[in-house]
Amino acid sequence: MARRTLSLSRPLDLVRTLRPLYRGRGDPAMQLTSRSAIRATRTAAGPATILLELRGTMIEAEAWGPGADILLERLPAFLGEDDDDTAFDPGRHPVVAGLARRLPGVRIGRTGAVLEALLPAIFEQKVTGTEAARAFRSMIRAVGEPAPGPIASRFALRVLPPPAALAALPYHAFHPFGIEQRRAELVRRVCRDAVRLEALAELGGPRVEIGVTAAARLRSFPGIGPWTAAEVTLRALGDPDAVSVGDVHLPNLVAFALAGEPRGDDARMLELLEPWRGHRARVMRLLESSGIEAPKYGPRPAPRDIRAI
Repeated sequence: MARRTLSLSRPLDLVRTLRPLYRGRGDPAMQLTSRSAIRATRTAAGPATILLELRGTMIEAEAWGPGADILLERLPAFLGEDDDDTAFDPGRHPVVAGLARRLPGVRIGRTGAVLEALLPAIFEQKVTGTEAARAFRSMIRAVGEPAPGPIASRFALRVLPPPAALAALPYHAFHPFGIEQRRAELVRRVCRDAVRLEALAELGGPRVEIGVTAAARLRSFPGIGPWTAAEVTLRALGDPDAVSVGDVHLPNLVAFALAGEPRGDDARMLELLEPWRGHRARVMRLLESSGIEAPKYGPRPAPRDIRAI
């Protein structure tokens, strides 16, 4: 076990900062409360588990496993200590200004784990969130590994298997998880190129520029479009300008929150977010944390289950 104490430079809302990494209740790799977080992950040195406890203006961290030192080294970036929002002007819209005052601890952190962000994003392509979460949980439980450390054992946390192990699975092995051949083949393809993908976390420069470069490289893979690339650059690389174009719900949220319009499309969403270019993901995080919801019309798509097909 290794330890680290981090003195926070400004307020931290632990739940809202880490929620993009949390796959909901039943997440086999993470537990999250307002004062603590437990996360199991895979690093270049091997699997690791980290426990974070928020105590006033301090974070007390403990980590276990071969990758423990890497997680503790990445801790400031993980919690958004280097998230520079000095050029962000929430006053361009009264709703955003109000949310920035009400939610001062929302940060954009970065995990540095590209493949770990990419795989669930692939699972989420063109399906409901319920389907994607069920499939990802099923995969980790079936082929993942027990996470190291006593706290991980207590919560039965698991980590993804090595990329080579996933790449070696035949596509039909993903069917019991609820993943059809197209997404299964994409998972296998990116796992075969894991080394090159993980190297994206080593890109230098401002976060927005890193996000643009990384998104272009991600989109060079057939099957990875702008939505998937943005989901990865936000979580793994902390891109404060990542916008998930192609999302079913986000354009409606932006249109309703910023213009009072019950429905919007990608073009309208980008138009409304343009005043904050460079920090558009920051606005999205505030809106998603706000509790604001666009009106719902008609039936919602029912989750499918292809496992019995």
